[in-house]
Amino acid sequence: MRIGVDLGGTKIEGVLISDVGEVEDKIRRDTPADNYDSTLDALCSLIEELQTFDKTPLSVGIGTPGTLSMPGGIMKNCNSVCLNDRALKKDLEQRLGYEIRLENDANCFALSEAHYGAGKDSSTVFGVIIGTGTGGGIVINRKLLTGPNRIAGEWGHNSVPATVRELFDADRSCYCGRLNCIETVLSGRGLKQTFQEGFDGEGEAVAIAHLADGGDQAAIECIRLYCQQLARCLATVVNVIDPDIIILGGGLSNITELYTSVPKEMQDFVFTDTLLTELSPPSFGDASGARGAACLWPPRVLI
Repeated sequence: MRIGVDLGGTKIEGVLISDVGEVEDKIRRDTPADNYDSTLDALCSLIEELQTFDKTPLSVGIGTPGTLSMPGGIMKNCNSVCLNDRALKKDLEQRLGYEIRLENDANCFALSEAHYGAGKDSSTVFGVIIGTGTGGGIVINRKLLTGPNRIAGEWGHNSVPATVRELFDADRSCYCGRLNCIETVLSGRGLKQTFQEGFDGEGEAVAIAHLADGGDQAAIECIRLYCQQLARCLATVVNVIDPDIIILGGGLSNITELYTSVPKEMQDFVFTDTLLTELSPPSFGDASGARGAACLWPPRVLI
């Protein structure tokens, strides 16, 4: 048995998973808004409650926005900005009294799908988050690729390729301080901005998708443009790591048209005559993050 926790911007989810990846129990709590100490309290409370389900203390993995800056172990690149510049791993370990493992939430998503989900039969998996932010994780032969800077897979903060920049007018500012990051186009906020600027429409990303499903022509055209943008951005990743499968997660992964339109659009922008990379929805939806966090430890590791 292992414990996995997904620390999101609005909710904290903890799961207890078996050695074969089955969820035995689940707890979900609201994430305290923009308050580090309250977030720390909520995480420790949830973990301690999950520890009561087994007589022996269990290993704990946590997926977070952002990642650890090494060698100091300080959080960086978090869109939940109260975590930035804080020693989250160290603070949790001091409170709990044992070692934990902590990784970027997109990495945890990719790890979950590579071990137990849509990518379990693939050697190279690229897990993509398209939701509040845009991120990614790379798993090769069931092992997470992180890199010396711990930013492997962070394609959301690459600049959009020229073939995407030509599809929108004004430059877009990213929370990271740069202009025209992929996240400014493919995140929920990016889709909303595209709908406003290109189609004089209003609504959040989920509402735009619903409008398109209902036959709204402007929303249909906006989703079609989003598919083109996603395909051209993903093509740059395919040309570098050539994954067997790309698995989409996050709120926008529920847009069904992505799985038919994006592979066709991508074909013209990859350096191959036939694109064999599969594009897939996730097997576990929102539960992938916590499940993948548990996978940061091998089965049957006791603390």
